[in-house]
Amino acid sequence: MTGEGSRWRSADAYRRIERLSPSDIAWEFLRRNPDYIRDYEAFASSGNAAPLAEELCLHWGLRFPGRSGAPSP
Repeated sequence: MTGEGSRWRSADAYRRIERLSPSDIAWEFLRRNPDYIRDYEAFASSGNAAPLAEELCLHWGLRFPGRSGAPSP
C-alpha cells in the first residue's frame, strides 16, 4: 500500500518526535484533544480565572515544575 495512509510508517515523518521528551509528547497529544481545547477556551475567556485555572490543572494533570508562587529576586 503506497497511499496516504501508509505514511504513518515513514521514519522521516517522525524524526521530530525522536527528539521530544515524554512531557513534550504528552503536550502534543493534549493540545489536540477536543475536550481539553474546550476547557482551555473556557478558562481563557473566564473573568475569574484563578479557580478555573486550578480546576483545569487538576483535571488534566498539568504541572509546571520550577514555578513557585513568588518570583525570584
